[in-house]
Amino acid sequence: MEGTQPTGPVIRRATPEDIPLIRELAGVCFRDTYRTILSPEQMEYMMDWMYSERSLQKQMEQDGHVYFITSMEGVPCAYFSIQPLGLQEDGAYLFEFQKMYLLPAYKGKGIGRHMVGHVFQFVRDAACGWPCRIELHVNRYNPIVNFHKHMGFSILREGDFPIGNGYYMNDYIMGISC
Repeated sequence: MEGTQPTGPVIRRATPEDIPLIRELAGVCFRDTYRTILSPEQMEYMMDWMYSERSLQKQMEQDGHVYFITSMEGVPCAYFSIQPLGLQEDGAYLFEFQKMYLLPAYKGKGIGRHMVGHVFQFVRDAACGWPCRIELHVNRYNPIVNFHKHMGFSILREGDFPIGNGYYMNDYIMGISC
């Protein structure tokens, strides 16, 4: 029917002009995700480290992060990013699935599954038929680990990664070949 809005998630590639929107979404999504996992001090440190205007601009313009905005019924409700890391020694192209966060009211509606499907398609297209692998860091205490397992990712290794100011990310590195 002409003039109707799509009923499912709509994903579009973000541009530097979307940095304020990403920051706004992160201010809710990231804080909601880690409110019981991180101290308030580490939360603020990480918000500045990953989501300051300067950091997001560097991620997009220098580090190769490709951000996407997901909307439902015209309302931005989530974001995710992918960073191509290039050809590895094993002959596969490696992509880091950097971020995936949804507003709390939109969780459990199939949006995450839709976003991961978009990641898989983006990676396959970018790899141009070459073998590829997607890896992501997931906090070991974040229940989203089970979602990623359900989507086909497996735990490859774990580590405690220093991020500065005496803070660490306590992550599983999960991966999937595509």
